[in-house]
Amino acid sequence: MKTYQTSRLAGQKSVLTRRTALKLAGGTFAASTLGAPALVRAQTGPIRIGHLTPMTGFLGTLGGWAVEGAQLAAKEINAAGGAAGRQIELMSEDSINPENGATKAQRMLERDGVDFLLGEISSATSLAISEVAARNEKLFVAVGPRSDVLRGERCSRYMFCTDIPNTAMVNAVGTSLKQDGMVDGKKFFTLTADYVFGHDLLAAAKSFFDANNAELIGDELIATDVTDFSPFILKVRQANPDVVCLNLAGNQVTNFVKQYAEFGLPYPMVGFNLNTADAWAAGVGNLSGTWPTVWLDSVETPESQAFVERFKAEYGKIPENHAWISYIAVQIVAKAIEETGSAATPELIDYLESGAKFDIMKARQAYFRPEDHQLIQEAYAFTVKDEGTYDDVYSMLQLDGAVPAPDAPLESIYPSVEGGACKF
Repeated sequence: MKTYQTSRLAGQKSVLTRRTALKLAGGTFAASTLGAPALVRAQTGPIRIGHLTPMTGFLGTLGGWAVEGAQLAAKEINAAGGAAGRQIELMSEDSINPENGATKAQRMLERDGVDFLLGEISSATSLAISEVAARNEKLFVAVGPRSDVLRGERCSRYMFCTDIPNTAMVNAVGTSLKQDGMVDGKKFFTLTADYVFGHDLLAAAKSFFDANNAELIGDELIATDVTDFSPFILKVRQANPDVVCLNLAGNQVTNFVKQYAEFGLPYPMVGFNLNTADAWAAGVGNLSGTWPTVWLDSVETPESQAFVERFKAEYGKIPENHAWISYIAVQIVAKAIEETGSAATPELIDYLESGAKFDIMKARQAYFRPEDHQLIQEAYAFTVKDEGTYDDVYSMLQLDGAVPAPDAPLESIYPSVEGGACKF
């Protein structure tokens, strides 16, 4: 494995100028390039990114934020001279579903000549795209999927995951719940999205319950196109749990919490998955409880707050977590190009596996774990403020402290790599 030093380009004044201007969140560079169709293009011309993300369906709202985050990163990098002197061309398309996502990924690589693939939120579609990337020996930066299996038995040498996985989300919320006395001896009823992400999240939740003396008294698998949740809410009432826990995805969460509020059941609600766009869409008075996140606009670091202001200036709104994760994903791959001086896949993989640190606007730097290509970083839990204590949905979320604690290893909240479930 190669070793990279941040001083590698110290003698190049123009590079240092760009690095100063483009620190992710004020820090790192963005954009990347892998193989090229001809030697003459190998290290020249624009860097073409094939960006696939859901723009329709139950994850469509989240994909819109992802596009905006990636676009802002590309715009800032291009304005500062590009990545390794090359401009970025971002090609964003609706992935729709696993079959369409795979087809579009292949077309982007073959016909459109993109240098690498980036994006996606659905774990199922990410699996399909990763197989295309592996066949073509091209890098795929999986921005938003959270299923543990992408870091385990379905991992790929060509795929790197930047969002937190299911186990980290469960541990983030679980830490907060334990502090509030809501785990030990409690009876949980879970409602789970019926696809690979939800199944995987349920497995992580069961492991947490077993390890912390909590009882799972019922679970319901719910198809992603369900809009009437009343039959499931009636089952919750019959079960009489201590806590209702959601393992749902996308607008499933929004629709469920609105209907749950109408029933007026007394059981407190928590969840092991929620994106801030879906929290906002739930509206005032409908959402409550404790939830996980990879990032929130109230993260109190200078870099995070500077990013929020730049995003607001560009789009007239505060950024959602998928805007942030897509922004830093583009920045991370660009730093790899700057440091290696290459846009070839083997060099980029070596660099990302080398333990290189990335400033991602949080208190602690992040790095990719070479055993499974997971970006190891802090996570958070957040709660919903009491109604009447905030002005609008954009100020109703209260961020808890980062997990793990500052004195604990970052990897302590992530799935263990012992036993080697991931085989490259």
